Amino acid sequence: MIIIREIAVEDAAADTPFACDLNACKGACCTMPGSKGAPLLDEEIDRLHECYPAIRHFIPAAHQEVIERRGLFEGPPGDRTTTVVNERACVFVHFENGIARCAFERGYLDGLIAWQKPVSCHLFPLRVNRSGEIEHIWLERIAECRAAYQNGADRAIPVSEFLRDALTRAYGPEWYEEFRRAADEYRRTTHSADAA
Repeated sequence: MIIIREIAVEDAAADTPFACDLNACKGACCTMPGSKGAPLLDEEIDRLHECYPAIRHFIPAAHQEVIERRGLFEGPPGDRTTTVVNERACVFVHFENGIARCAFERGYLDGLIAWQKPVSCHLFPLRVNRSGEIEHIWLERIAECRAAYQNGADRAIPVSEFLRDALTRAYGPEWYEEFRRAADEYRRTTHSADAA
C-alpha cells in the first residue's frame, strides 16, 4: 500500500501495466452490466445540468427518452451515479463505429463544454472508496480490459502513468508527483526483489 497525504493507493495501481485499447474493448467501461452507472461526486451534479444541453445532440434518442423519464442521475447525496439504460449502458453514451464513448468527453474535445466527464470515469480502471477514515484507491479488474493490460505491458506503461491526467485532475499536480515517485520506487524495489 502506498500512502500519499492520507490517500491510500493499492500497490497494483502503481505497478500494473495498462493502456486502453478501444478497438478491442469497444468502450466496455461505459456499458458494464448493472443497475448503477458511474459514481458521481455531489459537486458534479451541477456540471451535469450545466453541460447536458450542449452535448444532448450526441446522445441517442432512446437515451434521451430515459433521461426525460428518470433524470440525469440517480441515488441520494453521497451515493449518486449516472442513470443507466436497460441496466447496462450509461445514459450519456453515444456510439462511434461500434465503440461506446462519452458524450461529455466528445463535447469537451469539440470545445463545446469545459468539463471533460465525471472524475470516476476519467480514473477508470482505478476506483475510489471514500467511506473510511482515509480515501482508498484500488484497481478494478474486468475481463473486458484484458487487451488494455496486454497493451500496457507491450508499451511498458503502468496504470499510474496512463492515468497521469486523471490523477492530476482528481488530486492535484503535487499529489501526483509524490505518487509517481513512490510508484517508481515501488516498481524498482519490487522488480529488484523479483530479479534476486
